[in-house]
Amino acid sequence: MDDISQRLPRTLWVGVILFLALLCVAYVLSLSELNTPQRHPLPVLGHVANFTLTNQDGQVTTLADLSNRVWVADIIFTRCAGPCPIMTAQMKSLQDTLPLASRAKLVTLTTDPDYDSPAVMKNYGEHFGANFNRWTFLTGTKTEIAGLASGSLKLSAVPVKPADQTNSADLFIHTTIFVAVDRHARLRGIFETEGEGIEWTNVRPHIIATVRQLERER
Repeated sequence: MDDISQRLPRTLWVGVILFLALLCVAYVLSLSELNTPQRHPLPVLGHVANFTLTNQDGQVTTLADLSNRVWVADIIFTRCAGPCPIMTAQMKSLQDTLPLASRAKLVTLTTDPDYDSPAVMKNYGEHFGANFNRWTFLTGTKTEIAGLASGSLKLSAVPVKPADQTNSADLFIHTTIFVAVDRHARLRGIFETEGEGIEWTNVRPHIIATVRQLERER
């Protein structure tokens, strides 16, 4: 009995230590869940209509070229001295973060097709280290660009009146969002990348998680 009574406190302490260890593990897991984008069913926000544009290599590009692929898109113009270089650097970070096995595409539209020819778009992409196997830069007529950008993707752009321009690069006001499109050409995600309280390091994981979720869908 004396041996049992001596061993009992030690057993209790071992139990207490194990219990505290389990609490610590549970706490760490809870923090991980808080910092991981949650996977909820994604709504269908619209459908992407067919389009005919031209990529950085001068090749005709249509919706069929993105068939059965998830893609992320934005709109910029190469002469922009405001948010466009930041957005393009952010898109580059998506390119570098997407898993190698992912078939997802990145698409950048120009809102300034009169200047942004395929050659200009290609030089711009090369400057930012674009992998053209994954990242496509599109230009074309203003009508076709507007049809895809504002008509299907919710990417708006408005010319700045000459009297209101503050410098030679102050040509357009445009959205700073990234949008995600699923395999079936449906708009499934809209992500604001600029603004008060918005940090790209917080936005990027949600875009990546959305892409991966959409790639798992059938």
